[in-house]
Amino acid sequence: MSASTTEEAKTGMKLTLKIWRQPDATSSGKLHTYQLADVSPDMSFLEMLDVLNEELNAKGEDPVAFDSDCREGICGMCGLMINGEAHGPEVTTTCQLHMRSFSDGDVITIEPWRSDAFPVMKDLCVDRQAFDRIIQSGGYISVNTGSAPEAHSVQVPKDAADRAFDVATCIGCGACVAACPNGSASLFIGAKITHLGELPQGQAERDSRVVDMLGQHDAEGFGGCTNIGECAAACPKEIPLDVISQLNKDLRTAMLHGR
Repeated sequence: MSASTTEEAKTGMKLTLKIWRQPDATSSGKLHTYQLADVSPDMSFLEMLDVLNEELNAKGEDPVAFDSDCREGICGMCGLMINGEAHGPEVTTTCQLHMRSFSDGDVITIEPWRSDAFPVMKDLCVDRQAFDRIIQSGGYISVNTGSAPEAHSVQVPKDAADRAFDVATCIGCGACVAACPNGSASLFIGAKITHLGELPQGQAERDSRVVDMLGQHDAEGFGGCTNIGECAAACPKEIPLDVISQLNKDLRTAMLHGR
């Protein structure tokens, strides 16, 4: 460890934060500048915002509103544009980004997700219910209720099971939409389509699923995909870009079947 790094660890970093502040969904917003000192490199990004909010509370000022829940990189609630990058400079969730990724004296610009389909509710909080409505439109399978079937009654090839498990890691954070210049949610839908389409249980509704989910996607105001690839680059769960190819393949098949 260098002498400068050691000294930084002892005293903490001084940062300039430019944060988007917006009172509510109907008001206009703008960037406000805050100075924060003694920031430990071991803090997570959200812990750093917690420290800022404690200072704002002590001054009688309105704390910065931002989304978070599990803070373990699982729930998908957190989501910030940090210096123009979804979730920041590392391929991870905002809650798992640590301040060691920044340097003493840095200026950090923090904004909410930018998408017409994700309207800002307050400060850094956006409304991501559009994702919920897409799932409700077709991101499920229908099964008969009752006792659990015998474990081996439905055979699933290992390659298909592995693929389904890999893409099922999508947490619906919306980084793909925020990173996409078109504001497309194709990576999100592609992950859900591929996950269910790889399993025998997902075959009965395969055609209707892709048509209905894409129809809801367009109705919510998401943009079209032009295969730029920023979505996959920003995804904290590293969902591969080829799920969009599977999405397009399933859509073509559904159209051939008259959906």
